[in-house]
Amino acid sequence: MNRLTVALDRVYFPPRGRITDDTSVLTLRSLVFEPLCQWRDGVVGPALFASWRHDAEGRVWHFSIRPGARFHDGVACTVEHVRDSIAATLEGQDMFGMPWSYARYLAGARIEAADAMTLRIATPEPLADLPEILAEFFVARDAPDGQALIGTGPYCVAAQQADAAVDLDAVEAGSQPARLRFFAEKDAEARFAMLLDGSADVALNLERRAAAPGGHGLRWERMPTTLSVMFYLNCAAGLFASPKARLAANLAVDRPAILRQLFHGMGVPATSIVSPFHLGMAEAGLTPIPHDPDRARRLFAEAGAGAEILIRTPTHMPDRAPEIAAMVAHDLARAGCPARIEVMEDRPDYARQVGDKRIGDMAIFDSSPHSTFRVLNDKISAASRGIWWQGHDDPALEPMILAANRTMEHGARAAAYARCLARLQADPPWLYLFHPEEAYAARPGVTGLTMDHRGVLGFGGGD
Repeated sequence: MNRLTVALDRVYFPPRGRITDDTSVLTLRSLVFEPLCQWRDGVVGPALFASWRHDAEGRVWHFSIRPGARFHDGVACTVEHVRDSIAATLEGQDMFGMPWSYARYLAGARIEAADAMTLRIATPEPLADLPEILAEFFVARDAPDGQALIGTGPYCVAAQQADAAVDLDAVEAGSQPARLRFFAEKDAEARFAMLLDGSADVALNLERRAAAPGGHGLRWERMPTTLSVMFYLNCAAGLFASPKARLAANLAVDRPAILRQLFHGMGVPATSIVSPFHLGMAEAGLTPIPHDPDRARRLFAEAGAGAEILIRTPTHMPDRAPEIAAMVAHDLARAGCPARIEVMEDRPDYARQVGDKRIGDMAIFDSSPHSTFRVLNDKISAASRGIWWQGHDDPALEPMILAANRTMEHGARAAAYARCLARLQADPPWLYLFHPEEAYAARPGVTGLTMDHRGVLGFGGGD
């Protein structure tokens, strides 16, 4: 098809430096802009950076820009453009106004031009995962109205209505589709109705409908994602300072039942801190912690459970968070760990409180980075004590994380991360739940659509 109309949850281009895990925004961003490197299921390949090399220790890197890379207005992409975009990202904040950790990863780094087309990054310590980190950096220039809308990607912005609609035109002559029109519609049922009445050719995030995906003469696709829905456990104080209690919680909760009852079975039960598509998970070969309420009851008794614990949850993000919390509380109580639930209406404030370590005994959240390095560094390591760290401190784990961070060869690094992930199943800092699936549908005759495990929709990929 020469033109496609797509219904998204939202239509929005963030300012330069803003990182997001919103799949609607990522779909738009990935069409108009290029990441510095391309991540796919734990493997990093070329994107705007066509190639790179490093010294033996992984302290000094040289990244070469793709020859002939040009912005949509014809301006050649240079190292200065890349440096400006990296600088903006290092100062960026998330959608809740909280700082990202990129500045911490690159603290003390020297980022400079080796020549007009080569960027040199020298870090104080070895950083084997630098290309994976840079896969989340997109290069953009500001349009005359001040918005970051000019990229080097396969589509350019032809017209837009702020937060409502945007038209993208293919940069290369003969590319299909030649034009993409995106509409913002928050309600999943309304997006589905647009498919049925022909006002949209494709609609995303239809897993949020009340009905299970499928039928109506549409072409449906489902994709498990890298997102982890989980509960942070307060490892610093209270019941879950005990490793036995943390393991007991994971044994007590029936993950498949949550997926069946709340999500039409759409999801993959979690086995560790990251999804099956993260670096190191294939090598770890883990299976989910079994549902074993009898063993959970014994471990809770040994840990001194009995007093009521506090479970905190927002109203949304993750989807159906209060209902998940209720099922978890039920399973914990059956295993001898009674709980009460506190619901917070203000989602941004909830995120800030989690970042400030105010989680009660446990708090539902989601973990979105598709980088194993980032999840370990931001959320698990007691050495770095990142913003989402909740007091877990395993002296045996820290040298394993450090060794993985400094292992340069990809296969060996994957194996090193696998050892970390296996350790974190044996001594879980979180209550592991599941990795949700996303669903989209298209009208008959629409071909060439793809979706990756981040939930990003692609076009022109063949049938």
